[in-house]
Order: sequence, then structure tokens, then C-alpha cells
Amino acid sequence: MLSNQSKYAIRAVLYLAVNTSKNNKLGAKKVANLIDVPAPFLAKIFQKLSKSKIILSTKGPKGGFYLTKKELSNNLLNIIDCIDGLAFFNSCFVGLPKCSDENPCAIHHIAGPCRDTLKRELTDRTIAEFAKDTKEGKSFLFLK
Repeated sequence: MLSNQSKYAIRAVLYLAVNTSKNNKLGAKKVANLIDVPAPFLAKIFQKLSKSKIILSTKGPKGGFYLTKKELSNNLLNIIDCIDGLAFFNSCFVGLPKCSDENPCAIHHIAGPCRDTLKRELTDRTIAEFAKDTKEGKSFLFLK
């Protein structure tokens, strides 16, 4: 459903949300190693996210990537939109060019509500809320 790039972006942003602050930044390579994603790929993802102000970065010896309260108030849909766009949430699940309630595909009435619920949850919950679940051990970003 989501590209690897979006999946990696979500995991990495949540890792930053749990483990960084303005005074405690992490480099893309270190995050990539910790969450087991390809480092060059994550560096490009972080560039996109930083350019879109979803994460922050500073250069220099104490530089790296991090989030503040402002970025923590973003939602996961912003991350997906930055990386892949939102076409998935507006397109037919089986790929028909014109699928709607009036002209549904075979699984439209099953896939549509699931997609709508997912979009709503990814919009309504903040990065901070998802990070809280991770801090409390209710969800995981990588296997131990």
C-alpha cells in the first residue's frame, strides 16, 4: 500500500520523535543503522522531509536531525504526502481509472471505507501521539 520510501520515512520520523530534541540530534546514517534501513536511501528521505519542514536539521559537529513541539504536532499523512503524494487515497484499489460510488470496482465498497479510515487516523493523530505509543512499548519501530 505504501512505498518503501514512505514506510522508512514514517519509521525514521517516529524514531526521531522518540529519541531526539533540539539539544540531542542524530545523523541519518546512525538512524538508518538503528532502524535497519539503507543509509543512502534514508539520507535522501531526510532531505525531502527537512525541506518540507516535517523534520529539522542543523549542520556542523553537533548537527543532525531532530523534531521540536511544532514538528511533533504534524501527522503521518503529511509524511506520506511529502514522500509519495496522496494519490493512493484517491485512486481505485484495483487500479481502474474511474472508480466511484456510482461506478464501483469489484471491491470498492470494501476497500473504500478501509482507505478512508486509514486516512482519517493518519490525519487525526499526531506524530507525538504515535511516538508516545512507541515510548510506552505499545508499538515498535524495529525488531529487537
